[in-house]
Amino acid sequence: MHPQHYPPPQHQHPPPYRPRVRWVATPPYHAPRRRAVDHRYYGPPAYRVPPRWGFPNVVWRLPTAVPGTPSNSPRPAQRLRALYRNATMLLWVLAAFATLSAFAEGWRYVLLLISREDALDADVVGTSDALVLTGALLTFVLALFAAGVSLWWLLVARVVAADELGERPARPPWQVVAGFFVPGPNLVMAGSIIAETEHSVLRRPGAERPRPSRLVLAWWGTWVLNGLLLVISVIWRLRDGVQAQADGVLLAVLTDGSAAALAVLTALLVRRMTGLLAPVGEDKLRHLRVLKVTGAPEPELRPSRPATAPR
Repeated sequence: MHPQHYPPPQHQHPPPYRPRVRWVATPPYHAPRRRAVDHRYYGPPAYRVPPRWGFPNVVWRLPTAVPGTPSNSPRPAQRLRALYRNATMLLWVLAAFATLSAFAEGWRYVLLLISREDALDADVVGTSDALVLTGALLTFVLALFAAGVSLWWLLVARVVAADELGERPARPPWQVVAGFFVPGPNLVMAGSIIAETEHSVLRRPGAERPRPSRLVLAWWGTWVLNGLLLVISVIWRLRDGVQAQADGVLLAVLTDGSAAALAVLTALLVRRMTGLLAPVGEDKLRHLRVLKVTGAPEPELRPSRPATAPR
């Protein structure tokens, strides 16, 4: 056999050295393993020592009003009590000044009778005129304020009474305002509105016809009398003559007297209805205090704190 000739082997480089590396992934910082969440209830939290956190040191009051929340606005019953105090104060002051104005007008009428036969002292006449002007001006200003606050109280009282019954007020607010300030119809509508309000305050059904009490009837009659006297007095003062002026002074006495009676009856009516809607005022509530605890276990005392413990 003839030997076969193979090509000479070429120069071969050895393979590069690759060290064996094993990559192992571990969680950073040795994170603890997640434990199963235990949803069982073990009762309220208990602390070995009183915690340093807690509720702010506030004074609890009745009813509670938290600033920044809807409860900060007063409820209709609270607003009713506040309006009741303001309205009654203004009404009693109005009654006092209306009585003073009626006395001043009566004194002027007496001076007119005396002047028919004798001369009057200038100081007496000046004092009478000043008293009449002061009484009339203060009575007019107080009547405006008292009417506004009393009407506001009436609107709130109608809302509170309707809420107690679970119904809506019988009339919208604009009809109530028009029923008191529109001349002519106000003589009839004012009494019916007060009767409807009393009907709701007494928790009577809305389908039943209102039956006004004696206080409401007396207020209604005084309201009509005062309105008629006011109109007649204004028209009578437009006449000329000494006798017409003297009659105008007498009508002013009657008008101021009826205004004083109307203010007194209104104050009594406001007090009666407010007492039925909100019988207990915030000023009559006694502060709640813990005087004695009986039957309760002894509280766990706080353990002594080491002097070296960090604070």
